[in-house]
Amino acid sequence: MQLFIKNMVCPRCIAAVETILKTLGIQPLYVKLGEARLERPLSPEELAQLDLRLQSQGFELLDDLRHRQIDQIKTLVIERTHYATDDEKRSPLSEYLSRHLHREYSQLSKLFSETEGVTIEQYAILQRIEKVKELLTYDELTLSQIADRLGYSSVGHLSAQFKKVTGLTPSQFKAQGIRRPLDNLGT
Repeated sequence: MQLFIKNMVCPRCIAAVETILKTLGIQPLYVKLGEARLERPLSPEELAQLDLRLQSQGFELLDDLRHRQIDQIKTLVIERTHYATDDEKRSPLSEYLSRHLHREYSQLSKLFSETEGVTIEQYAILQRIEKVKELLTYDELTLSQIADRLGYSSVGHLSAQFKKVTGLTPSQFKAQGIRRPLDNLGT
């Protein structure tokens, strides 16, 4: 049985969902961002109990195809922004999503925009800016290194996009240190 789970955005989310499943006596074959595959189908009672436990931790079971696809798009954008290799980050987002979801990008883009009220590109920009905020907070890389790591063409491009999204320059942000949870971006 395959479950699709909303709001899984990091490795800690995977661990939390695994713990919830095991606590309920449900053995997952695997858990990854946005989904879990189980050894066996769940009874309606088990499904309801799992849904309640997941909701108590900020997750949500997805049962509608449109919502599953939206969640898969978000998960892939998050994975690409925060965990992908440099080569994966440098390929166009449209190709990356089409390749992983086996659908035309125009279909994915229309669905996402209609459902979320922002484009995939705008959502991806929010994710990139959040990653910039994270890296600025750690204070381990220069702005030039951050721009290179996230595939920006220049520090100027990164800075301009950062200011447009946050209203602050990177250095002003660094002085204030404000961040938002990944699953609240674009909403």
